Amino acid sequence: MKLSIPLLFALSATVCAPWSAPVYAAPDSNAQEQVELIRLRAGELPAVKLTADILYRVLAAEIAATRGRYDMASQTLLDLTRETSDPRLAKRAFQYSMADRDLPRALAAAREWAMLAPQDPEAIASSLALAASNGQTSGLASALSTRIEKADDKEQAIAQASAIVNKMSDKRLALEVLEKTLPESLRALPVAHLALADAAWAAQDADRALGEAQKAQALEPGSEAAAQRVLEYGLKVDPDAAINQTRAYLNTYPQSRKLQLMLVNRLIERREFDTALDQVGRMRRLAPEDFDLLYTEAEVNIRAERYEQAQALLNEYINVQTQRRQAISDKASNAAADASDARLLLVQIAEKQGRLDEAIVQLDLIDDGSLRYQAQVHKAVLQARQGDLASATKTIDALKPQNDHERTVAALTLASIYREAGRTDTAVETLKKADEAMPDSTEIKYDLAMLYERQGNMDQFEALMKRVIELDPNNANAYNALGYTYADQNRLLDEAEGLLERALELDPDNPFILDSVGWYLFRTGDLEAAIEYLERSYRQLPSADVAAHLGEALWASQRHDEARSIWREGKLQDPDNETLLKTLKRLGVTLK
Repeated sequence: MKLSIPLLFALSATVCAPWSAPVYAAPDSNAQEQVELIRLRAGELPAVKLTADILYRVLAAEIAATRGRYDMASQTLLDLTRETSDPRLAKRAFQYSMADRDLPRALAAAREWAMLAPQDPEAIASSLALAASNGQTSGLASALSTRIEKADDKEQAIAQASAIVNKMSDKRLALEVLEKTLPESLRALPVAHLALADAAWAAQDADRALGEAQKAQALEPGSEAAAQRVLEYGLKVDPDAAINQTRAYLNTYPQSRKLQLMLVNRLIERREFDTALDQVGRMRRLAPEDFDLLYTEAEVNIRAERYEQAQALLNEYINVQTQRRQAISDKASNAAADASDARLLLVQIAEKQGRLDEAIVQLDLIDDGSLRYQAQVHKAVLQARQGDLASATKTIDALKPQNDHERTVAALTLASIYREAGRTDTAVETLKKADEAMPDSTEIKYDLAMLYERQGNMDQFEALMKRVIELDPNNANAYNALGYTYADQNRLLDEAEGLLERALELDPDNPFILDSVGWYLFRTGDLEAAIEYLERSYRQLPSADVAAHLGEALWASQRHDEARSIWREGKLQDPDNETLLKTLKRLGVTLK
């Protein structure tokens, strides 16, 4: 289905300090090489003469990186690292390799960096983490244990080891490695059990996760971090027991605000609204000056659909923030932002009740600078929903965008308003003008491409979507839109496969992409795999479109009763869904 991989490390080559090579005489003997090795191990820089060739290659690498050619930049710097033994070049090569998503080269650079700078914890951690992410765990536990043993701050070292192991894709193996990393001698520290608890949770072993969290809490009864895990992991094992244990903890440690809010959220998820409100009431009695709890109580009431109570609480909260603004300048407080957040909740309530005029009034009262622009954009959307297209257009035209992002939002919103009003041609013209003004905006190109597809202009759709991918190679939605279109039209299936594989790699849990992959597999005749992906999508996104696809796959598998059941659910969601209605008509199915 169309919809209008983060790097392992958040490292940006563009923010690194400029590189400058040390100027020494070049080594010319084995004895000198031994001296250099000793210096490296001591954390000193190598004695390398800055030749014209080295300078030229460093500059060439930096220029290549500024042009997005991270592959060329990283390989050049990695070659230079091996020639000069300079750890700074290795670090730079590692960063550019990560930007290029070339994990094998990144691992090679990280290993060079760690070897050349063995005292640099960032170098060692990067090398170990990247090796773990590639499934290379041999010796990892012993290496991490050694690091912890030598560390002055054992708790920090354990936390770092846990972060490294968490990079592993096989979470059960990660848990095994962490168990070997943390021998019994270290398990007197609560942080060791917290690390094991998190690893067990990631490995989907909730019982073990809860047990480790309880051990951490037994070692440090007042640990709020341990109590949070007992609640979170315990809800999976025995929800009532977890909630009771949390309440017992809060009776002893009533100031644990984060845990109290966490408990409120979990109670809301369980739709235990009265119990959640009772918990908020306890918090308010303990801290009557904590006016943020008014906002929290209002949120609970909104979830419980008790809108009158929520409105009263939000108006009280706004009055408090107004008094704060009168007493303290806006620069010295966040009162304006807090009041605006409350008004957004009032907007939400008014929309749920169909009182769009009241929602618009609240949007006009928002005066926080960071929200004002978006509030007016939303006002235009509501005016369009009221059928007042002239006022909606006037509101958009009155906006004063300060940057390309705001200009993009305005153009996309106006185009969406025209599209929903059935004026697709006007929407196209709106985005064509915006595209001319901001030719590097992938958001505008993407939406314009989707409008072309809606018009049946497939050549323009394909050309623009390919341009989006060219400008933004990590745009999962663009790969998905193009791949789904090919699969839906039952053509260029080989290309569709590659596009959808890339989309899935970039965003593996996206229900829209899962639906597209399932539909592609249906087109290629792999019904079993198609149903698996479509069911995964439907669990996250029980929409009529996904129901249409899943039902057809089930129907083709002779699972007619299941197909009818899914289609009925989809029709309840959206009785006029075009995809679903066409599917039923094509297959000659009538739902009772």
